[in-house]
Amino acid sequence: MARRTKIYEGKAKILYEGPEPGTIVQYFKDDATAFNAEKKDVIEGKGVLNNLLSEYFMKGLNQIGVPTHFMKRLNMREQLVRQVEIVPLEVIVRNYAAGTMSKRLGIEEGTQLPRPIVEYCYKDDKLGDPLVTEEHIAAFGWASQQDMEDILSLALRVNDFISGVMFGVGIKLVDFKIEIGRIYDGDFQRLIVADEISPDSCRLWDIETGQKLDKDVFRRDLGSLTDAYTEVAKRLGVMPKTSTPITKPTLIN
Repeated sequence: MARRTKIYEGKAKILYEGPEPGTIVQYFKDDATAFNAEKKDVIEGKGVLNNLLSEYFMKGLNQIGVPTHFMKRLNMREQLVRQVEIVPLEVIVRNYAAGTMSKRLGIEEGTQLPRPIVEYCYKDDKLGDPLVTEEHIAAFGWASQQDMEDILSLALRVNDFISGVMFGVGIKLVDFKIEIGRIYDGDFQRLIVADEISPDSCRLWDIETGQKLDKDVFRRDLGSLTDAYTEVAKRLGVMPKTSTPITKPTLIN
């Protein structure tokens, strides 16, 4: 295989130039990070699971008319996606209080919120992705008022879809974060869901037991992250229920 041109390497993924103009190959790594990369490890098989799960959610969103950058899965670790201009915001949707919201506001973790709450963080690892308001976003030109209306609509539609899917397999969607990308057709701009949707970017709790099935397992040393992600994949039918957790990474040339 010819050597590919790397565009960007983040904490969990590597982006390469795609085979056609306007496309990118997104490679899922086994690296796990928490607390703005202060805690790090390599979790064998994590990238494979996130690739399969993100494909599942992105395809589902595309099928119900929520546009995403996902085109197709190439292999066990890679996806072909549309190239987008990322809006420099993390869009967080919260259904229950957890994590930083519980700490900031003193709300007991697990408290159901009166309605889904959407928050925005400015994407900058050096600053720790600080929480920002729509006033900040407008003042600094990160997104227009129309963009913000479209982003809110997309975020709530994603929430409805994932909440329903997860409830059907006995999992509570506590919160999640997504990124939004801009694509252009001449002078016309559209906003679409980009990056990934996986247990890395969601809080997922078993409805009956409260068991955590997301990256909090790694953050809080609650057991095997691979086992947790595998359980989510099995419940969704992404992996056979009789399969064992992935313990060795699939090598891609």
